[in-house]
Amino acid sequence: MSTPLSIEQMRISGQLPSPKGVALAIMELARRDDVNLNDIVKVVRNDPSLAGRMLRAANAANQGHRPVVAIPEALHRLGMVAVRQLATNFSLADQDHEGPCQAFDYAAYWSHSLLMAVAMRELGRQTGIVDPEELFACGLLARIGCLAVATLYPEIFADLLRQHDGKTRLTDLERAALNTDHNELTAIILADYGIPASLAAPIAHHENPEDSGFAENSRSDTLCHLFYQARRMADLGIAPQTERHVILTKLMLLAGKSGLDRDNLGEMFDHIVAQWREWAEILQVPASPLPSFAAMAETPPATAEPDDVAQQLRVLLVEDDPSTLLMLETYLADILGHAVHTARDGKEALTRALEVSPQIVVTDWLMPVMDGIEFVRTLRATEWGQTMYVIMLTSVETEDEIVQAFEAGVDDYVTKPVNSRALRARMHAAMHYVTLLDNWGRNRAQLKQFAAELAISNRKLEHYALTDQLTALNNRRAGMNFLAQAWGSASRSGLPLAVMMIDIDHFKDINDSHGHEAGDQVLREIAACIKRSSRKDDFVCRIGGEEFLVICQNAELKSTFQAAERLRHIMRDLEIEVATCRVKITISIGVAVREASLPDEASLIRAADNALYAAKQAGRDRTCLSNGGKLRCTSGHPID
Repeated sequence: MSTPLSIEQMRISGQLPSPKGVALAIMELARRDDVNLNDIVKVVRNDPSLAGRMLRAANAANQGHRPVVAIPEALHRLGMVAVRQLATNFSLADQDHEGPCQAFDYAAYWSHSLLMAVAMRELGRQTGIVDPEELFACGLLARIGCLAVATLYPEIFADLLRQHDGKTRLTDLERAALNTDHNELTAIILADYGIPASLAAPIAHHENPEDSGFAENSRSDTLCHLFYQARRMADLGIAPQTERHVILTKLMLLAGKSGLDRDNLGEMFDHIVAQWREWAEILQVPASPLPSFAAMAETPPATAEPDDVAQQLRVLLVEDDPSTLLMLETYLADILGHAVHTARDGKEALTRALEVSPQIVVTDWLMPVMDGIEFVRTLRATEWGQTMYVIMLTSVETEDEIVQAFEAGVDDYVTKPVNSRALRARMHAAMHYVTLLDNWGRNRAQLKQFAAELAISNRKLEHYALTDQLTALNNRRAGMNFLAQAWGSASRSGLPLAVMMIDIDHFKDINDSHGHEAGDQVLREIAACIKRSSRKDDFVCRIGGEEFLVICQNAELKSTFQAAERLRHIMRDLEIEVATCRVKITISIGVAVREASLPDEASLIRAADNALYAAKQAGRDRTCLSNGGKLRCTSGHPID
């Protein structure tokens, strides 16, 4: 067993996958406390290839805005962290297209890593959990440990790759041979490159997220599963046609858990593949042609076998007579073309059945140790043995014995001595049964997939029914449902409950002056600002037009007033870009709290609405309180 090298030993040996030249200079600069992006700009300009790639990355992050053409603007848009990580990755991709490990496909490694990087950036945009450009860089480095093992232990790793048959994890083989594995080396290298532990830990566990130990739905757990999903997308991108269907199925199940249906997933994957091809051309790594996701999903499962043996079945032949066994094995294997496994008695046959899971069983009746009838009864008593097609070989054909055989679970029988035409006819019936069973299994899987997609569609419909499509906030229906629950909870617990009714001042003037599209943009910006400014437990919804409602659980009148005033001042300072100009807006707010004089939640809404109306009457850009049936408007003075 080898002793794993420390990170210091790897550096000294010069074998650690490391950035070179300008990328190394950027890494060293980024570690200094006194450095700024202008210093990085000077270094990047010394490498035209790297500068071009940084422009490409910045424009990819632009999402349709004005193209970036200047290096300083590109680097400022990406940020110091992303620039450092991207420079590191580009440097590594340039130098490691081949290496000492003959069994390691370096080109496929970088193709897979690049596709995983693009997928992580897109998933990052979808979730907003981390800056997408950081996730792009992390995706490129997610399997850097494999490159390290191939570089440090080329001959040993080559042997391990040849041994790896999919039944045992590659990491288990690596740990047994090297006392380390590629995930451990990935974590070490990421730390050396300055990747924060909050990203490095999910990366190091992404191959088996269920074993990560992260708290369910925590940030690390979510990131770990996102890296796993990106890994599966990358697997699909470089998989041979015969393996695509299995990966597609797993991807659709993963997408279903995150609320994506097949169409959404397909659109995302096709977009990712298009970006992958563009980046592959820039980095000069292969990107194999790939059909659209929809085309792959509609293609039936491919088989690696040629058409003339597509009907080959697994047959278990149980016969104690050597000459009969040889004759039947030759006929079933050489003439009919099936994969034949043999046993000499019922007991041995049970063991073989467990090993090979035959689709058809051809068994003699009279055998030592365990005869055919007992063997069939035992087989049928198991769940895995109930779907096999059983043909009994018998030298007698009395009615009682035939009934006994069928009651034991036999599907058909052939009398001895075996006639080849009779056996062929029985095998044809067996093949028909197996085909029907396979079709049933596929139909059942399709029904399950349909049910899963239907459940996702129902969840999406429910989401749309409770979501305002313009602002992505909860809508009035969702707000009233939540308020009813909050009112009931406050009634039982005695905890306070407050609401803020918010209205945009002079909103009609914006629509009249700049158009309804500009008005929609203002509504989206205001909604986002209210959401950002609210407490974590506050419920924010748009109840119609330019009016918003914030439901504040466990909030007293004073604290709600202070929150309303803080929000009003934030809005006053906000400038929103619409069309060719920037507009400033103000809001008016009505605040009400649950009081003994209010009989239900509808009366609480009316009290807040009355307070909002009073704020408008007082000159707008005001907060008005409803307290004990009395209204009090303020432009910012504290209340007792």
